[in-house]
Order: sequence, then C-alpha cells, then structure tokens
Amino acid sequence: MANLLLRYATPLITGLFLVSLVSGIALFFHWGPMAFHGIHEWLSMVLILPFVLHLWKNWRPMTAYFKRAPMAIALALSLLASLAFFIPLGSGNGQKGAPPQVAILQLISAAKPSQIASLVGRTEEEVISFLKDKGFAAAAADRSMGDIAQSSGKSDRDLMVHVASLRR
Repeated sequence: MANLLLRYATPLITGLFLVSLVSGIALFFHWGPMAFHGIHEWLSMVLILPFVLHLWKNWRPMTAYFKRAPMAIALALSLLASLAFFIPLGSGNGQKGAPPQVAILQLISAAKPSQIASLVGRTEEEVISFLKDKGFAAAAADRSMGDIAQSSGKSDRDLMVHVASLRR
C-alpha cells in the first residue's frame, strides 16, 4: 500500500496543484461559482498528504536543495510575502483598520434596525418583523444588529445573509 501511495504522490501533487491553481485564479478574479472557495480550501488540505509522501520518497535529493542558497532564499521570500498579509492597512488618517469588506460588516453589525431600513428601502418595523420571522427573536429598535444576532443565538454570518436579502 505504501508503495502504491508513493508511486502516486507526484502525480497527485501535480493534479491537485493544477486544481488549486485554477480555483485560486478564479477566486482572485472573482470568477465562477462559489464552489471554487470550497474546492480551493479542501483540496489544498488533501494536497498535504501527497506532498508529505513526495518529500518522504525524495528526501535525499531534497536535502541537497537545503545545502544551497536558492532554497533558503526562496523560503525566506515566501515567508516575507506571506507576512505582508498580516500587516494591517491604514485608513489614510494614520489609524490601522480592517480590510474594507470587514469594516463594512462591522458597520452593519453596529447599526440599528432603523439605519438598516434606510439602506434597504424598508421601514424600521418591516426590518424588525423580517428579522423576527427569520429567527432573530431579540430584534428590537433600540438594539444593534450584532446584539440582535448574539442575543438570538445567531452568528454575524446568519445576520448578514438575511440583511442582504432585505433589499427591494
């Protein structure tokens, strides 16, 4: 069985890498169905096993790479490139902030039903009634949307899905 897995390690790496490549490009450019998100995440996790098997099978030749500068440089550049994504982006006024989409979600979470109502072209009463119909029992005019979700035992994601469907 181990021999069979070792024989397929490199072909599986190739196939799964190509799937990751295509799904990653589609995600980057916002093309195609949302299935690309699941494909990219899950099959990248599956890629770990053939990668480990490939390393195991080719360990001696791999160690030769670690004795030369190109591997150290490539690994250092890869680490630096990934660390750049952990640097918070400023909002232009010297303050550090979240990515724009996260900042918008935080604004929605902090808003009251009346503010959401004006955004979606409904009355405050319609928004509260809609939320209660969707299982947000704590919906009330004096509460923030995030508080309504939390007090109703729902997630912010649940809240955003329903708020998005409020538009006329």
